Amino acid sequence: MRRLPVYLLLDTSGSMTGEPIEAVKNGVQMMISSLRQNPQAIETAFLSVITFDSTAQQIIPLTDLASFQMVDLKATGVTALGDALKLTAQKIETEVAKTTTEQKGDWKPLVFIMTDGIPTDNWENGLAEFKKVKTAFTVACAAGGGADTNVLKQITDTVVSLENADSASIGKFFQWVTASIGVTSTKIEDLGREFTNVKELPPPPSELNIVV
Repeated sequence: MRRLPVYLLLDTSGSMTGEPIEAVKNGVQMMISSLRQNPQAIETAFLSVITFDSTAQQIIPLTDLASFQMVDLKATGVTALGDALKLTAQKIETEVAKTTTEQKGDWKPLVFIMTDGIPTDNWENGLAEFKKVKTAFTVACAAGGGADTNVLKQITDTVVSLENADSASIGKFFQWVTASIGVTSTKIEDLGREFTNVKELPPPPSELNIVV
């Protein structure tokens, strides 16, 4: 069974305190509930959550949707985005099965990054590590006016921004992530091939502005 690995990189720094962090928790729960209703996603999608504040940690390793249990998130500290990218690269190396002569490996992972701030660590080093691993695509979301879209554009061409880091906007982002995972899992089930063109994703809702 070839898995579709999905890595969520979530900013849990102090500026996310209150409504934003609650909205992220609710968004992930909603996403899991919705994906569990999708026959293709429940078969193929495996989810991991990596949080970053003063350090990065993988709070949930790559887990199938049926077994996935969200853990509580606390907002504290600063924004170690570089650490998160480096940790994601390490986890993709160790958790995602590679294609060998004997077997087909997992599909290339999808990576969704959400941050409301500016990295406080050496993010370029982390990015150099992240660029070494193969991903199908990476989407970065700048939540609110405090995030630096220029930094995010260096990580990926696909950057969306939310004007506000409130529950309505963050909820819309997670709905779009849910739809994107659903579409990807259906395509690989139906076509048996990867698509790495983000244009094939569902169009984002009006609350998400595409950063060009």
